[in-house]
Formats: sequence, structure tokens, C-alpha cells
Amino acid sequence: MAVKEPYNESIWSKYHGPNLGYIQEKYEQFVKDPSSVEHHYRDLFTVSGPPPLAPDAVEAPQPALSGGTEWLRKAVRASKLIANIRIYGHMAANTDPLEQGNNPMAKWLDYETYDLTREDLIAMPASLIWENAPPDIHTAWDAVHRMLQAYTQTIAYEFGHVHDEQELRWLNGQAESTSSPAPLNNTERKELLNRLIQVEQFETFLHKTFVGQKRFSLEGNDALVPMLDEIVRAAAHDGAEHILMGMAHRGRLNVLAHILGKPYDIIFSEFHHSPNKELFPSEGSMGINYGWTGDVKYHLGADRAVREGETVRTRITLANNPSHLEFVNPVVEGFARAAQEDRNSPGLPQLDTNRAMAVLMHGDAAFPGEGIVAETLNIGKLKGYSNGGTVHIIVNNRIGFTTESEDSRSTHYASDLAKGYEIPIVHVNADDPEACIAAVRLASAYRNQFKKDFVIDLIGYRRHGHNEMDDPETTQPIVYGKVRNHPTVYRVYAERLQRDNIITADDVKQMNLEAEKVLQQAYDLMKDGKHKNGETKTSVPVQREASQPQSTAVQLEQLQQINRELLTVPDGFKVYPKLERILQRRKDALNDGERIDWALAETLAFATILKDGTPIRLSGQDSQRGTFAHRHLVLHDSETGGLFSPLHQLSGAKASFGVYNSPLSEASVLGYEYGYNVFAPETFVIWEAQYGDFANAAQVIIDQFIAAGRAKWTQRSNLTILLPHGYEGQGPEHSSARLERYLQLSAEENWTVANLSSAAQYFHLLRRQAALCGKSDARPLVIMAPKSLIRNPRSTSSGAELAAGEFQPVLPEPLLGGNPGGVTRLVVCSGKVTLDLQTELEAGKDQDWSWLHILRLEQLYPFPERELAAHLSALDSLTEIVWVQEEPKNMGGWSYAEPRLRAIAPQNVKVQYIGRPDRSSPASGYADVHTFEQRRIVTEALKLNSQVQAAVPSSR
Repeated sequence: MAVKEPYNESIWSKYHGPNLGYIQEKYEQFVKDPSSVEHHYRDLFTVSGPPPLAPDAVEAPQPALSGGTEWLRKAVRASKLIANIRIYGHMAANTDPLEQGNNPMAKWLDYETYDLTREDLIAMPASLIWENAPPDIHTAWDAVHRMLQAYTQTIAYEFGHVHDEQELRWLNGQAESTSSPAPLNNTERKELLNRLIQVEQFETFLHKTFVGQKRFSLEGNDALVPMLDEIVRAAAHDGAEHILMGMAHRGRLNVLAHILGKPYDIIFSEFHHSPNKELFPSEGSMGINYGWTGDVKYHLGADRAVREGETVRTRITLANNPSHLEFVNPVVEGFARAAQEDRNSPGLPQLDTNRAMAVLMHGDAAFPGEGIVAETLNIGKLKGYSNGGTVHIIVNNRIGFTTESEDSRSTHYASDLAKGYEIPIVHVNADDPEACIAAVRLASAYRNQFKKDFVIDLIGYRRHGHNEMDDPETTQPIVYGKVRNHPTVYRVYAERLQRDNIITADDVKQMNLEAEKVLQQAYDLMKDGKHKNGETKTSVPVQREASQPQSTAVQLEQLQQINRELLTVPDGFKVYPKLERILQRRKDALNDGERIDWALAETLAFATILKDGTPIRLSGQDSQRGTFAHRHLVLHDSETGGLFSPLHQLSGAKASFGVYNSPLSEASVLGYEYGYNVFAPETFVIWEAQYGDFANAAQVIIDQFIAAGRAKWTQRSNLTILLPHGYEGQGPEHSSARLERYLQLSAEENWTVANLSSAAQYFHLLRRQAALCGKSDARPLVIMAPKSLIRNPRSTSSGAELAAGEFQPVLPEPLLGGNPGGVTRLVVCSGKVTLDLQTELEAGKDQDWSWLHILRLEQLYPFPERELAAHLSALDSLTEIVWVQEEPKNMGGWSYAEPRLRAIAPQNVKVQYIGRPDRSSPASGYADVHTFEQRRIVTEALKLNSQVQAAVPSSR
């Protein structure tokens, strides 16, 4: 092969070590068959000739060690060994307290597998296979041993899935360092042992004192508590004002006692006063005798201030959580974001991720098993939801109730889900508490450095069954044979410290006696009735409070000024021409004789709320523009793509406004908004479903948190939920927001449920809800938001309706009611169908409608009984009340409204139903069927055509 140029050292200078060996192999392949190598290598060899060590490279420099190409091949294999230790070391690490023995992956970390000898590695300089090797690492033999020490002990690292080179270098550097994270000193080691003794003694005391009662003990993963201690110390040291925690019930009582500072005697009293097990065999509620539902002790949260002198250094919050284990995750993420944002100025809220930190504890079966985990991990880096990184701890006892890991997940590790989000993972043996602390210190340092999530897989075991009344040996006899003979972690660690001459056996005995003494004293206090709640805040009974009416009218001149400002964009900003024409139609909407549509009424409500000083946060799929292209609260420059929100430049605004397009998730986003609102109740928080039907996917958040959180945990929220609802022939998944579900969950004034028919009603209801922000009588608001009504001229309102009046729970049909004494049929209905009826009334305006009256039920819950009764009192000739709805009979508002209408109906007045018959699916998928059914409902309600009534089977 001809060489065009002589050997040029500068060309080959970038190739060294294993890379030089690789390029040598490519050259040998090129000599045999040039077409067998990539084109860039063909060009390189043709122009520059052979690489330095090729046999015919006369001027090539020789290596420091003899051996030529074979020596380079050994360097390549040694480099591969180092890489495999980094990547696969975790597979051979000692991270399982119950499984000590050979690991099949170990051979791939053995130098002999790579045809290397000890002599080969000793002769090889470390710099050849380890870039930037530490100063004390001289040979490849040193390098291999340092790597095995770093990656295959009781702490193991999975970083290979992290693609950011800077992060990966930092993570590997931390793992391979002998000084970072800093090892514990002797004082810290003694404190760690004492903490482990407190953790175990607490569980032991509960076990022997409250025999047979559930507590879901932490035993087997005791190191979790000192790990949380370390997180609190690190976060407080770094200036975090809030540490927000979420966890399931496993180990919760221990965390409440030792991290949240919930007094032992209060916890004991919750056991002591549990319901009688014979009368209440379920997990039940300890609050049943107090007029509120309450919750079981291992679902409750708490709040604690960590003080430094008289100053609160940081505040720890453990979120309440139902047995839907992982659904608390987005709630806590919302807590953290709310704690990090300053909402006191116009524009977007100012985010400072150093102000708060989220910590989530997961179950090993639940982490891969519940989809809410993936949803929550997905929002971690999104603009509207990021909070500077969450520390995740998988409290891994390698079993879910009685289900083995191989039956509960398709992945090797419980943590593997996190790999898809490039989250670093550390696996750590729960029997090595010092390694556990090192893992926490690494996680804290990583979050500070990169503002991203970190996962610690704390691998332990479960000493008892799923609960303490369960016998685990019926399903896991082998495992529990090992558990019975396995010493607890404090004993393992105490022996280690005694071997290191840091403590004596008498020291250990004294620590145990002291921990037992404190527990016994607390129990005696509880028995004597002298216990106090201390500083930790826990739930107190809910008092039912009636919401006070709010003035929601805004002067017309002010609304007109706001409207002008909303149509003003910065100089040079190019609004999409078609959209510009649509927006400019709003210019005169508040003048006499003009009308305000739904979207403008909403924007005006938002603007006036901001001027009142209440911050707003709105999120949902496509919420910036609006699913139905109606909102346009964020404008896009048609030439540059730049963004502008008119509400950010509003004069006189006293608070922030954030509107965010959410990911295609319901449960995580709704849970996040709920958490945000609970932590920042002075903020008007709104979640909007793309279609109301899609809220199905967030049912756990709705059932367990939003509807019941106040009664279970005294957790206040004024979250507003917009659920587009209405039958326009779009089929089963784009029609019904399942109004019936929200009405079924309605009780104890837990929220407001509304189905509106006019823009003015929406304006006043939003302002009324915003006025409740931060008040003790605040409640969530569920609105069956419109779809076609957004642009229906009949739903529009005049400026005067916004400038006067207030929200009305019941509205009479404006085209009727002239002769109440002659009315024989009263139609009661709600939402879109009210305007369908109005359309027909106007079409038949020449007919005699004196026999008919229609009332629009704008607020369904709390049921406006007083307002309805006032209208009924004027209808002297009434013979029937008809409930009319679009939804099937077993859905919508009928089942809820029927008994309430019967309760207020005058004697001998029938209460009947008109609508679709019972259905299993909420709507037809055929447009012609929908149209026919819709027409029949209107016709039957207004008695328009007796032939239609005869031809169609009655739906009553």
C-alpha cells in the first residue's frame, strides 16, 4: 500500500493508550482489506500512513514498555476491565444483607477473565487505563483494586445510564474518591449507633406493649432514620427553609417519632385508644367518636420546626398519605415548588430551588408497580414543575405484601425505572449504616451541584410480615428462616465499633437502657393522661363552616381599562395574524350592546384577581392556548417564536401569574397542583383537564386527597378543577366529565360542584373562589367547564353583568316566568342542556309557554335548597317537576338531585326524569344517534311533538 506522506507525529498525537491499540487493529484490518474499514479510517491511513506502532512505521516512536502490539492489546483489555467494573460492579457488590456469597457477575470483574496476569497489571502504568488517576494509584494493579473497592462493596453505583458527560465524570469521581463524601468521625459513629438503638427499641416496645396491633414496622431497614437525619442536617446547612417528605406506611411511625419529633406518648395514645378490634376489625379510624372521620395513625403526617436557638432553621413536613402508596409523590413535589416560589410580584413567580427540598420514600414493589411514580419522575425537569431535584429512597425489603420480586416487576432492580430519566442510582446495604450515610451525602452533593433527582436503593429486609399480625413464613419460609437467624443492624454495627475500639459492650448496654427508659416514661405519661402534643402539629377535628358571600362585581370602567391593556403587545411583537383578528374582536366587547364570551370573562376574572393581590397558577394539557383554542394567555411571536403573556404586564397587578402546559398526565399533575395549593393556600390554583373524561386517570387524587383530605387530615385546599363537559356528539371519551362521581363524593361541605350556563356566572364564581384563598372556609371547586358553550352566543354576557351582581346558584330561564301562577311544569336542568332548551324556546317564541318554567341549577353542591324553594313557592299551579339532562339516567345529576327535589316538592307534585336511559357507556359514538337522542330530550322536555314521544320508548 502506497503512502502519500511520511509519518507525521502530530496527526497521531490524539491517539494514546487503548485508543492507540484500537487504531493499530484498524490499520491491520486496512492492510488486509481497505474496504473493510470505515471511510474516514481509509482516508486517514491513505494520507498519513501506518500509526506509530505499525510494523512498517520506520519513524514511529516505541512504547516505554516492550511488547509492541500485544502489549497494547493488553492495555485495551485492562481498560475494558476498568470500564466494566464501573458499569457492572453493582451486580457483584455486597448490597444484600441476607445473601452473602458468590455472584455470577464476579467473573466479569476478574482480570483473569480478560487474559491478564498480576504481572501484566503491575507492569502497566495506571495512566494508560485510568485518565486522571489519583496520585496514589501508580499501576494498573492499583487501579483495578481501587475500582473494586469503590464499586463492589456494601455501596454500589449505577451511573452508566447518565448521558451528560460532566455529570458522569463528577459521579464517577465521587465514587472513586476515598475522601468524598467525607467519612464519619468517631463521635458521629457513636451517635449513629445510638440512633439505631432508638429506632429498634421503639419498634420492640410497640411490639411487646401493643400486641397484635398493626404498625408496619421499619425493622430490617432501620438505617432509614439516620439517613433522614443526615438529609435534614445537610439541607439545613445548605439553607433550605423547608424539607418536604412523603412516604407510605412502612416505617412511618418511626419516622414520625424520630424525624418529625412526634412525642412517643402521643403515638402510644393512638394505639391505646384504637377502636375495639372485635367491633372494628378493619384498619378503621380512631376519630369516629369525635364527629370527623380522621385516619389511621400510620397514614398521618406531621410538621416540625428545627430550631437553632430562638430561630427556626428549617421546617420539616411529612405529608399525609392514604394506602395508595405512591400517590403522595406529586403532592410532595407540589409542596416543594410552592415553598420555593415567591409569588408577590407581577409576572412569573420567582423560583429559588435552594429554599426547599423534597424527599420521597418508596416501596420496592410500589416504585416499579405504580404508574404514578413514572408520571412524577417525568415532571421532575419540566419548566412548570421542576424543583431542583428530589432525593428518592427506595425502602427495599424485597417483597410486596407476600409477593416476591420476580412476580412484581420485570426489571432486575426495583430502581430500574429511574434509568429512563437518567437519574443516578446508588444501591446500599441496609446493614452498613456508614455506607447509608455516605449514599445520602453523595445524593445531597449531587442535588446541590446539578439540581436533579437522585435515587438511593436501600436494600434490607422485613423482619415481620406485611403487618405484625401476619405470619410471613407461610409464603416465604426460606427468607424468614434467614431473617430469624440474622442479627439486627444495631448489633451488627455495635460489634463493628467494638472491634474498632470506639465503644465497649457496657456503652452499648447503657445506650439500650436509656432508650428503654425514655419509652417507658412516655408510656407511663400516656397512661396517667398527662401527655401533651408538644411542638409537632397533627390533625385536629374539622369544624363545618359556612362560606360567606363575597362581593365579586368589578366597576365597568376598570374592566374596560383592563381589556385595553390585555390587547396591547410590546413593540415589534408579531401576533399570528389570524389570532390577532380574533383577539381584536374583544376590543369593544364591554361596550353597550356588545357581548363577552367565556374566554374573555375568564381573562378579565384573572386580571382582577391579580389586581386584588391573589397569585394565580393554572396548569393542564394545552392550558396556555386552551384545548379549544379559546384562551390564548400566552402569545407566540409569529416570526421569532418569542413568548408574551399580557397578564404579566398588567398595571396594578400585585401578584404573580403562571400558566403552564402540562405533560400528558392527569394523576401526577393534579396531585402536584393539590400539593402546591395545600402548601400555598393563598394562591388561586387551577387544574384543567383537556377533556373532563380524562380526569378518570386522576381518580385516586380526587377520591383520597381532594374530596376527603379535609375530613381525614384537616388538610385545607381551595383548588379549582375545570372539567370540559357536554354532549356534542364526540363520543364516549369526549362528552362526560362524570358529574355523578363528584356529586357522590359530596358531603360535609367538602367542595363546591358547579355546571354553569353563562360567562358572567363563570366570572363571578372564579372571583368568589379566589376570594376564599387562604381563608379557613376555603373549599375546592369542581366546574363542569364548557366546550361548545365557549363560543355559543347564548352563553355570552354583557359588561353590566360583570360590573354588578354576584354568582347565582339558581338562575331562572330569562325567556320564561312571566306568569308563574299558570305554570304546571317546572323543568330543572344544568349546564349545556339549558341553552339547548333556550334555543328551542326562542325558535317557538310565538307559542304559548305560560304552562312552563325552567330553572338552571348552576351550583349542584352544596345543593341550593333555599333558592329552589323560593322559586317553587310562587308556582301555585305546579303539577310536575321534571329533571332534564343530557347524560344517561345512571349518570349526570339525576340520582343526586331526585331525592332532594322530592324533599322540597309541594305535595302531590310529581318528580320525573327526561334524558337518556341507563347506559354502561356515557355517550354514543355515532353522531346521528347523538343528534336524534338530543332532539328527543329537548322535544320531550318542552312537549313539542307528541308523535316523537309515542315513537320513542320512554326514558322515565
